[in-house]
Amino acid sequence: MRIDELREERVDHRFKGLPPDADGRTVGELAAERRSLFDGGFTTPLLTLSAPALEHNLTQLATYAAKHGLAFAPHGKTSMAPQLFARQIEHGAWGITAATPHQVRVYRAFGVQRVFLANEMVDAAALRWLARELAADPDFRFIAYVDSVRGVELMDAALTHTVDVVVELGADGGRTGVRGASEAASVADAVTAARHLRLVGVAGYESPAADPRAWLAELVALARDFDAAGRFSATEEIVVSAGGSEWFDAVAESFGALTLSRPVLKLLRSGAYITHDDIHYRDLTPFRDRIPAEGSLEPAFRLWTQVLSRPEPGLALLNAGKRDAPYDLDLPVPQVVRRADGSTVPAAGLTVTKLADQHAFVDVAPEGADLAVGDWVGLGVSHPCTAFDKWQLVPVVGETGVVTDFLRTFF
Repeated sequence: MRIDELREERVDHRFKGLPPDADGRTVGELAAERRSLFDGGFTTPLLTLSAPALEHNLTQLATYAAKHGLAFAPHGKTSMAPQLFARQIEHGAWGITAATPHQVRVYRAFGVQRVFLANEMVDAAALRWLARELAADPDFRFIAYVDSVRGVELMDAALTHTVDVVVELGADGGRTGVRGASEAASVADAVTAARHLRLVGVAGYESPAADPRAWLAELVALARDFDAAGRFSATEEIVVSAGGSEWFDAVAESFGALTLSRPVLKLLRSGAYITHDDIHYRDLTPFRDRIPAEGSLEPAFRLWTQVLSRPEPGLALLNAGKRDAPYDLDLPVPQVVRRADGSTVPAAGLTVTKLADQHAFVDVAPEGADLAVGDWVGLGVSHPCTAFDKWQLVPVVGETGVVTDFLRTFF
């Protein structure tokens, strides 16, 4: 499937927030109408993406990775939006990272040629599909984690085509990944003995570690030990990979001086950077405190809601809830109020205190912005990964509030 084909999909009831009078138009036709977000027939709640912020973030991390000698495979699970994958690759990404076999299938349906699976794959049906995909396309590059002898055995039994793998280093109390060099060596030996696997590197995710920099040093040491022992398969390059959106500066520092017996593919895998956010990643991005001179990221999401009710003094109910907004890390934050006459005021003194399935409870301070039934309230959100997955079609909005495009997601 080509990206352009997404523009031929018909708009209908499947897509939240779109103008009812647009039913039957293609996505491309609706985008070409350049409707205003506020008086173009869109209904609330509605998640939107800022076109300028998206472009800024795409450019920012691509520039940072290139400056520090890092290849970049942004994590696609954040958006599951093939249009964004294409833009990331246009900005120089090596490939796209996945977390599940389903995600790999989506990537392949839209022609992604390099996929890094930052997870184990032990499902026999998925492995058989992968083998067929690799056999059918010699230009398809695929790399996956392994972290156990049993996992290696399951992969080897199901595969009929050689698959590149990296030993995943984990952290005590964290997620998947070997715990220590001895276990890593046992898994590497199992890969060497397998018929259909090649050991091409080491990798992992630093954030669960108590000390991410110490963990990164352990990963680099593991790469050097494996290289010195001749454990890596005879490929053109050795893969060393880490890096979410919280510690990419530490990854750059740790990988910067790494040299091995062959060229090293130093692969960064940040994902949430593409939209950033207004709470969680705003506070944790390295650009905020550790490397402010090297750039910045901009929150690209805004969830537009409407005041449904003012049932009590100091309380307002908005028409967006858990079905519409992420809430696993933080509750949404009111940012702006748009009145019926089109005027806007800052959302001072407004606090979301609770989400129900389809309602947001807002505390209205006595000195805060007054809210009337029918007002639109723009919310900032936290955690992009659990925002995208609630929306199948997301309007992209320009600086003037005109909808210029739509992003299709595949969760």
